[in-house]
Amino acid sequence: MDFDYFVLSRAIHVVGVVLWIGGVAFVTTVLLPSIKKITDTDNRLALFEQLEGRFAVQARIVTLITGLAGFYMLSVMDAWHRYQDIHFWWLHLMTFIWIIFTIVLFVLEPLFLHRWFHQQALKDSEKAFATIHRMHKILLSLSLLAVFGAAAGSHGLQFF
Repeated sequence: MDFDYFVLSRAIHVVGVVLWIGGVAFVTTVLLPSIKKITDTDNRLALFEQLEGRFAVQARIVTLITGLAGFYMLSVMDAWHRYQDIHFWWLHLMTFIWIIFTIVLFVLEPLFLHRWFHQQALKDSEKAFATIHRMHKILLSLSLLAVFGAAAGSHGLQFF
């Protein structure tokens, strides 16, 4: 029996997206709104950093695996030309989202973003959490648009 690595990579990619974007959805729609309601700003920041730190590890692993599986599929299909076709706009968006999250999780957050947010939250907790919540809303909206486009587009639906 010939094992189909392409099908396995697609399944890994989809599970990765579910864990990654599902986690972003949880942080955006449940965690941040709940944390913003905590009145003790020291406890608010401590709880956020504790929970976000645990999720960041998961997000790094899943984002990396999802990206590797996606690039493997593009390579096996020799589908790089799809980046030149507007009908595959969702592929462009999906890749853009992946690049943003990868840069944030692997470069910006460890180098300075974590420290910067901590300092901002100590200065003005309300403003810092409002800013991070706004950024999560934008990234979640773009991510869900990419997921919708990929689900529809990979099954033939074209908007253009």
